[in-house]
Amino acid sequence: MVSQLLDPREPKNLSDVIVLAILALHIFAACYLPWNLKRPVFAAIFLFWRASYNVGIGYLLTVQSKYKLLVTWAKRWQLFENPANGKNTRPWLYKLLKVELETKIPKDYNFDNAPLEYNTWLLFRRVVDLILMCDFVSYCLFAIVCGHRPEGEAVITTISRWAAGIALVGFNLWVKLDAHRVVKDYAWYWGDFFYLIDQELTFDGVFEMAPHPMYSIGYAGYYGISMMAASYDVLFISILAHAAQFAFLAIVENPHIEKTYNPPPPRIRAESMKSEISSNHESSDAPREAPVPVHNLLGFKNLDLFRTIDYSVLLLLGYLIAFTIVTPSTPVWQAIFVAHALLWRLWYSIGMGVILTLQSEEKMFTRHFVKFGESAEEAWRQWKGMYHLSNTLCHASFVAACWKMYDMPEDWGYGWVLLKHVFGISLIALQVWTATSIYESLGEFGWFYGDFFFDSTGKLTYTSIYRFLNNPERVIGTAGLWGAALITWSRSIFALALIGHLFTLGFISIVEKPHMQKIYGRNVREEAGLTKFIKRSLPEPVKEWQKGVDKVIDDSRHFVDDFVQTARSKLASGSSSIVRDTTALFNKYPTRLTLSRISPDLAGYDPKHYELSLEGTLATGCNEKATGKEGDSARVPKAVKTLVLEYGAPIRVKWRAPANHSKKDWIGLYMVTDNRSRDITEVPSLGRWVPTCPGQYDTTTDQGIISSDKPLSIPKYTDVGLVEGEMVFEGDKLWWTQGVFEFRYHHSGGHHVMSISDPFEVQIPKFDDEEDDDSEASSASSTVASGSVQGDAAVAAALLPIVRNCLDCDPDIAPNTVDEPFGSHVERDSKYARRVVYAIRHMFGIEFAPGVVPADGNVRKLAWRICNAKQVLAPYSMSRQAKGPTTPVAEKFSEKF
Repeated sequence: MVSQLLDPREPKNLSDVIVLAILALHIFAACYLPWNLKRPVFAAIFLFWRASYNVGIGYLLTVQSKYKLLVTWAKRWQLFENPANGKNTRPWLYKLLKVELETKIPKDYNFDNAPLEYNTWLLFRRVVDLILMCDFVSYCLFAIVCGHRPEGEAVITTISRWAAGIALVGFNLWVKLDAHRVVKDYAWYWGDFFYLIDQELTFDGVFEMAPHPMYSIGYAGYYGISMMAASYDVLFISILAHAAQFAFLAIVENPHIEKTYNPPPPRIRAESMKSEISSNHESSDAPREAPVPVHNLLGFKNLDLFRTIDYSVLLLLGYLIAFTIVTPSTPVWQAIFVAHALLWRLWYSIGMGVILTLQSEEKMFTRHFVKFGESAEEAWRQWKGMYHLSNTLCHASFVAACWKMYDMPEDWGYGWVLLKHVFGISLIALQVWTATSIYESLGEFGWFYGDFFFDSTGKLTYTSIYRFLNNPERVIGTAGLWGAALITWSRSIFALALIGHLFTLGFISIVEKPHMQKIYGRNVREEAGLTKFIKRSLPEPVKEWQKGVDKVIDDSRHFVDDFVQTARSKLASGSSSIVRDTTALFNKYPTRLTLSRISPDLAGYDPKHYELSLEGTLATGCNEKATGKEGDSARVPKAVKTLVLEYGAPIRVKWRAPANHSKKDWIGLYMVTDNRSRDITEVPSLGRWVPTCPGQYDTTTDQGIISSDKPLSIPKYTDVGLVEGEMVFEGDKLWWTQGVFEFRYHHSGGHHVMSISDPFEVQIPKFDDEEDDDSEASSASSTVASGSVQGDAAVAAALLPIVRNCLDCDPDIAPNTVDEPFGSHVERDSKYARRVVYAIRHMFGIEFAPGVVPADGNVRKLAWRICNAKQVLAPYSMSRQAKGPTTPVAEKFSEKF
């Protein structure tokens, strides 16, 4: 980008001149603006260009990734259409673009023959060049106008500051150049948002060094420039820009990468499962496994106050917080809090380490619970609770000690006070990100050392943060400890951080590594991606010296391992008896509300000429809403009864309109009670709409149109030319809830209603298990003990069509039989699971967490889980039938379960 713009040997065009002129204006402003205006003006200019990058380019790439909108615009505006064809109404724009692009690519490129997507991408690149160059230049100019030498700074400090800053800028330049060497212009300019080439994601060079190097370590130059400028203003605006870049990565790039390079695998079809199913169901009396638990421990979304460990953790944290607040920060109390944090660190690292070591060697923890008739799963649950509590209180007690040792600065501008806080908070954020990445990679099983409790038959996979580091906890996993030490600037906290770091290293070497070698053997990777990259980058003399150092380290490591093994065996033999006794944006169209008067173009349109009708799958088995005082005989006679449709089933809508109706007319789906007015729609559609004519809107809302503007002849309206069309509402265009709904026909992209369909109801039929209830009343104990295979099959048969609707009847997602697995989309997108558990709650009266759907994986296992839950809750159900709920609270509680 820079060379094409500034190298005189490269061909230049009009867009290059415009970019250079804008850059010259920036430099002119930096030179001639009044001194008191330079800082705020250039801060605003840089923030504008940064917003243009992260928000502007981010928006363009998002709509291109989802809807191919940039290509649609180029086609609609005929940007690349040859005027010789007689279709282009802007020949001057065509000639300009042709000269611009062919000047930049003088060889192997023909503007007229190039694909539309490729030309659109080349044009997009010119916009990117402008924004990125102005972003970088405005940042550098802001740093220049803010740069100064602090008063009283020693010469050696100035030299060190500049040397470190230049080193970081040089490192930044090398990262960008090496990243460009790997990804080339195609990925540098987001080419895969426009078209795909036959290649896979590349992890080479700097991409082995850090995740997303262009956005992580590729911004090291910002902090180098901040050091050279010696300005907190530059540092803070650098942090803001860096954070915005991470948001761009998370919101724009990562979803596109996941969709493009990691699509869900194809669903297993019934044909490939016949042998497995026949072997699993040879006998109806075959034992069935218990439902898979999905109640995870970590994260606020998994917090459950009905679970003992969660309640205990919150209670102890509450006591600790209250105790920290009410006690004074005297030396005695400070010493108590530091000792308290040290004791928890000793228990967390040494105590937990001893338990895991004995569990690895002789299954000590599991044997303890088996001794009392418990299962290995119960031992695993108890261990997760113990480790979760210890981990939480270890870090909470450290935070409490930091609070006691911290003194609020009186002067934030004095010395290194502010810098220490900024750097400390950055280290804490790094540890939080590391822990999150580790959990995302390992899951609950790995986080709580599941392979110490269960035999692992899987292979080690090095993804996410483990692609770059074998043990992230060694350094960056404890960065927050050192960040807190910097912020407090206390010797006691420094000591706690050092002890915590050393104990972490010891835990990895003494507990984790021997177990990994024992379980996975040669599958354990010796060198991580970062280590390999650094070794490859070393000069030959340094490589030879490094090999000698590695040999010394290996010899020392073997000596230490032998010593530790001997000491461990001695310790275990003498203390084993003691040890044995002690886890919608709103949619772009038509969500905006138009609070204006009716547009004049409505004149001449008669609502009588508009009509909507619908058809869908009728719901079966829905109970009549009668109280005894009502019924068919008590209702007002009506020729057409209210339709009751099946939950999640597609709905076909037929519309009629005048032949001259607006091509931007659209039809939306709403709850009847959401709009007070019959003339104006007052609420957004939230994506539940379809246009009447294709090609009128930029997004993929055309999906759902079956036919449009077919001539229609009705004797009643012979004086008016009428047309009709048909569309289908399915998937995300439906309401995934029960209720009474209606379709509304809107005029010309606005919210003026021309016609409203008859209301219809969506219901989930209750599962009829009266016979099962009778059998429970006669022989409840035998039913609960054995479980009814026939009842299981009946539940599965009733559940299958509902599940298929919830999965959009998509052949890649929805099963055809009760034994076919769900598609991988169910695990990736939680909306499918939420739909299913909502249907189960209203159909069977059982409430499940969404996680049970991907955990079970097919309808049969889900049906077995429902039957199991009904058996567990059967005593309460029979008691309720006998006595009935006595209060509204009891009624709500019983409905929930």
